[in-house]
Amino acid sequence: MSKKIKIALTILFVIIAFDSYGQSNAFRVTLDAGHGDHDFGAVYSGRVEKNIALAIVLKVGKILEAYPKIDVIYTRKTDEFIDLVERANIANRADSHIFVSIHCNANKNTAADGTETYVMGMNKIASNLEAAKKENAVITLEKDYKQKYEGFDPNSPETMIGMTLMQEEYLENSISLASKVEDKFALLGKKIRQGGVKQAPFMVLHKAYMPRVLIETGFISNPTEGDLLNSEDGQNDIARAIADAIISYKYEFFGDGGAETFGDKPSQLLKENTVKNSETPAEENKPIIKKDTVGSIYKIQFFFNKNKLATESIKLKGLQNIPLVFEDDAYEFICDENYGAVV
Repeated sequence: MSKKIKIALTILFVIIAFDSYGQSNAFRVTLDAGHGDHDFGAVYSGRVEKNIALAIVLKVGKILEAYPKIDVIYTRKTDEFIDLVERANIANRADSHIFVSIHCNANKNTAADGTETYVMGMNKIASNLEAAKKENAVITLEKDYKQKYEGFDPNSPETMIGMTLMQEEYLENSISLASKVEDKFALLGKKIRQGGVKQAPFMVLHKAYMPRVLIETGFISNPTEGDLLNSEDGQNDIARAIADAIISYKYEFFGDGGAETFGDKPSQLLKENTVKNSETPAEENKPIIKKDTVGSIYKIQFFFNKNKLATESIKLKGLQNIPLVFEDDAYEFICDENYGAVV
């Protein structure tokens, strides 16, 4: 082999290696356009939520794709129906750093207007629960949804509340991203509906193992705001605001370079939970009752996590002096009648 060929091959190898590293080190964003196909979402005077959400997502993606070291993953790029849990799993399999679901709001009161940005969580405000119920109702269009979602009923507040116990892992970063979205909307002159960043149990956010937000870009039921959302200029403005918020989040948490995933990757968590759900009988998922070796004191394992939680974590709200056991490479949080109850 000649010296020139060796040099050329070496250069080619370096370029390929550098490109592969750059791709693996990219900041990955999964964009989710709400609804699709036979699920139209809200429809008012010819304004269709599924179409507006997709148009905005594609515009956000185009802006982000122009930036180096940002990879964009789409749950859908056409008018198709994607199960809610599959939308989250698309992000998980891609090891995305954030998940952004985009929707339009609607209300019988056609004067209602403004944007709302939600994170996964439980806020007992009725309007937040109603918003989640409305978006979660789409699961009834999915085949075998009762089995797939383990008995979840989108019309039952009790099952919605039960979703949230283990969903606060990424809350702080999710709130940061949501706040940036609202700040960018405010710069556009958009009305930010009262309450700031909101928490609600959205099923589409439930299974995404990363910081995630759901954005209600405005009310298509409002003639003025709806027409703006349905217009090219209005969609461009919204898309620019969302993209700027995502870029700002990236710079704050990952700097100007690429991004690294610390701890378990979403794809690993997805695999672990899939194996756990398929191999563990339903009755074994109930709280584990532990009996002390002395006397007849019973304790309940109410939480199980690979990471040790800070005492001020929202997951432990209302609990004091919680006993902590490290066993089988994970932390077990246990309590009895002396330790209070989750509120």
